[in-house]
Amino acid sequence: MRDLFNLVVDLREGFDVIAPAIDTDERTLAWIDDEFGGSWSSEAYAGSTVAAHDTIGAPIGFATYESKGMRFRWLRGLAQEPGVGVFGPIGVAKQHRRAGLGNELLFAALSGLHRRGYSRALIAAVGEQKTIDWYRHAAGAEVAERYDVAALVPKRPRVTVMVSGSGTNLQSVLDRSRSGELPIDVVAVVSNKAGAYALERAKKAGVPSRRVVEWKRKEEAREAYDLRLLDEVRADEPDLVLMLGWMHLLSEPFVRAFPSLLNLHPAFLPLDPARDDVALPDGSRMPAYRGPDAVGDALREKRLWTGATVHAVTAATDRGPVIARKPLRVSAGETQDRVMERLHPLEHELVATAIRRWIYERP
Repeated sequence: MRDLFNLVVDLREGFDVIAPAIDTDERTLAWIDDEFGGSWSSEAYAGSTVAAHDTIGAPIGFATYESKGMRFRWLRGLAQEPGVGVFGPIGVAKQHRRAGLGNELLFAALSGLHRRGYSRALIAAVGEQKTIDWYRHAAGAEVAERYDVAALVPKRPRVTVMVSGSGTNLQSVLDRSRSGELPIDVVAVVSNKAGAYALERAKKAGVPSRRVVEWKRKEEAREAYDLRLLDEVRADEPDLVLMLGWMHLLSEPFVRAFPSLLNLHPAFLPLDPARDDVALPDGSRMPAYRGPDAVGDALREKRLWTGATVHAVTAATDRGPVIARKPLRVSAGETQDRVMERLHPLEHELVATAIRRWIYERP
């Protein structure tokens, strides 16, 4: 795996001439997810962002600085020193990358850090030499720290996957784990349905533990089932529990028992978990579909967008902190089966992105 480099820029001279914007709108955050893959908007949401728009107000570029609460492993060294402010991420739409917009956004964001009293800016987790060269040329950045990505994960985390259906997302995780793309070990697959094809996928992949934990409603109280489910999942000692198509509400004791519990939900959810609607890349808004048939609900209301979100699980259904999300535009008259067919590859990438983020943010 590649190395990652942290760069440092001296802000004491030359970064006091621009007063950048300190907030960005929800449309720009949605555009960031649509354009750049799904995890950067939460960093922008947690910090201040300089955004650029075209003549009709559509976002075309952004640069974030001073994000709060990020726990990435490469932010545990120099980033913790006094006077160091964190820059990034930054992104420019492909058609605007040769117009110098990236340099302007970079300079504006670094100026924002300077105006907040920082003497140095840390540009984190740069992996390409050409990108290092760009930062060096544009802002005088120098390499300050190097991280061996493989060394950041000294032990592959144990993962339990909870499923209810065919398991296409499970298959993607299994394939990426086997190829080394995801440095994890899927040690167990738990289904609440005996006929779920996901169990067959797990068997073919050699997952050590494959179990059905079904709730027989006429024979067992809900509380008893919840405790049995908790005991079953806890027995595998997972570092991470993934809910990939799991169609059963979890109890509060279960959620408390697994602090690393992520859920894939087939809807584009807002970064603010208290909101019941969400902004979209085209500037429109739609409800935050949190129910069990999110795609169907959106199509029945003739919405032009759907999407997917991976979020941390809390006691409030589908309202945990967003780890990664991405919108998907819907064509007029498109069937639910066709939408789901296009949504699955997006979900596969999003789940992988969320797992990688979890890996590099865990203690």
